[in-house]
Formats: sequence, structure tokens, C-alpha cells
Amino acid sequence: MTARCWIPAALVVLAALAAPADAQSVEEFYKGKAINLAIGFDAGGGYDIYGRLLSRHMSRHIPGRPTIVVQNMPGAGSQRAAQWLYSVAPKDGTALGTFGRQMGIAPLLTSTAQFDGTKFNWVGSITNEVSTCITWHTSPVKTWNDMLERTLTLGGDGPGADPDVFALLYKNVFDAKIKLVSGYHGTTPIILAMERGEVEGLCGYSWSTIKSKNQSWLTEKKINIIVQAALRKEGDIPDVPLALDLAKTEEQRQILKVILTSQETARPFAAPPGVPADRTAALRTAFDATMKDPEFLAEAKKLNLDVNPLSGKTISDLLAELYATPKAVLEKAGQAVTR
Repeated sequence: MTARCWIPAALVVLAALAAPADAQSVEEFYKGKAINLAIGFDAGGGYDIYGRLLSRHMSRHIPGRPTIVVQNMPGAGSQRAAQWLYSVAPKDGTALGTFGRQMGIAPLLTSTAQFDGTKFNWVGSITNEVSTCITWHTSPVKTWNDMLERTLTLGGDGPGADPDVFALLYKNVFDAKIKLVSGYHGTTPIILAMERGEVEGLCGYSWSTIKSKNQSWLTEKKINIIVQAALRKEGDIPDVPLALDLAKTEEQRQILKVILTSQETARPFAAPPGVPADRTAALRTAFDATMKDPEFLAEAKKLNLDVNPLSGKTISDLLAELYATPKAVLEKAGQAVTR
């Protein structure tokens, strides 16, 4: 072979050796691999139940059918998991996370969240949500008016966590007489503290979780549901006041809307920034297909879990709109959920 013929042939071989990773199809990439799903809360809570449910069904809709391995990563009201996913997790499509619905907008409200919620590759949310503020039946605070007139001790998790965000929201916007005891690392320890009498209740507790895990509370009248927080009232509890309806000024309504819009992304799942576009698209398609999967829906029904999904694109668009909120409104919303 002449030198002229040999050089182009060698270049072809070198190019073929240098490019296999980029040339892989999504199916080839995922075949035989595992996806690590980080759940930002302890086992047994609502986010954990939804996360494990998804892990049992979504893999069969991903090309290559990778296994999905669940890892609980509690801490700082799920901010630890969000920060891990944003900064540390591999950006190749083998990591997913689910964390508190407020985490997407946490950087707008607190300096402790060192990420940009618009840069996650949002995969989807299994449902929207209504958050409630509840007290144990032994508490003298049984209604919204009681909460404005009597001191109420509520359990919290940490900055940016739903129990803290909503307790501080009611305290700072409506002057509710709330004393927040934070640091319980999830709603399950807060509930145990409530049942032991250490605290009287908690805010930011999902109505869907009450229905799926705590039906006996309703039948035995163990709790008082003080207020519900969402953009629309939950039909199951029509007599419980909606926080938006309690606003008396336009400023209060603006602050509430910033916080409550995140209720539309109640059980969110995301991949890190930087995941290749074809793998992100495959994860989104698999999520959407899972939401229509008869086996998934049957198990969700058995667990009494709501399924009212939002696409990853819808979440991205919603967050882009929130991040464009006037700075003055965001500052007031941030002050409203800060001690």
C-alpha cells in the first residue's frame, strides 16, 4: 500500500475509534445500565411513595430498559437532593431526582439554594397538589380564625421545605400566631412529634398523602384541616378555606401566587442540566407513557394516589414564567417564607 493510500485509511480507523460514545443510540446507551433515582426525603412519605411507584414502571418505557434504583437522600427539606442532582450527579442520563415542589423556585426565595431551577431537565410531575395545614385533634387551634388568634406550634423540616415554607407564609403574610420548630428531617418525624404532643401540627402536608396514608385520621376525626393551599380548591374538602381567597390585598395575592404556582408541579422528577437532548427526550417520552400505563394506573389506584400528570415541558414553561416575575414581588415572596 502506498503512503498516500495508507494515511486516509488510518484516519478512518482513528475516527471510528474516537466516536463510539456519540454514535450510540439511546437504546444502546441504556441497555444493561441502571438509573439512580434520588428521593429527597426519608422512606415512607408521599414523595417516597410516588418515587418508588414510578421506579417500578417507568423503566420498561425507556429504550434499552435500564433498571431504576431508588436512593433516599433526605436533608434540608430535599434541597440536598436537588443540589446533588444539579452539581454532582452524572450528566449522562443515568441520574434522576424528585424533591419538594418548592425546590424549583427555591433560588428565587432563599440564598441557600445554589442552583437555577430552569436549568434542570424536567421529566414530568405525576400530579398537581393541594397542601394543607393540619392540627392534631387535641390542639385548641381548629380553624383558620383560631390560628390568627391563638399561638400554634408547628413542626418544620428546614429552609425551602414545604412545612417551613407554608408555616412561614401564613405567619408573615397573615400574621398567624405560628411558632415553627424546625429540623425534623421530613414529614414522618413531624407527624410522630404531633402524635406525641411535641408540636400541634404541620403545614405543607399534601392532601393526596392524607388520602393515601392517613385515611383513619379522617374517619376517626384525628385532625383539623385549617387551610388549603393551591391555585384551585380541592373538591374533597370544600369547607376548608383556600389561602388565595383569604388574601385581602393585591400584594398578598401576588406573594401567594408565586408560592402556590409550584403546587402545579407537586410530584416533580428531573434530570441534571447537561443531559444529551436525545436521552432527555427519551426520559420525557417514557414518563408520559408511564402515566398512561394500565399497570401503573392500577397500582396508583390501589395505593389511593392521585395521577394528574404534567409534562416536563409544561414544568419548564411554568418555571420560566416564575423566574420572569418582577424582582420586587420575588423579594416580598422571599421575605414571606423566611424567618
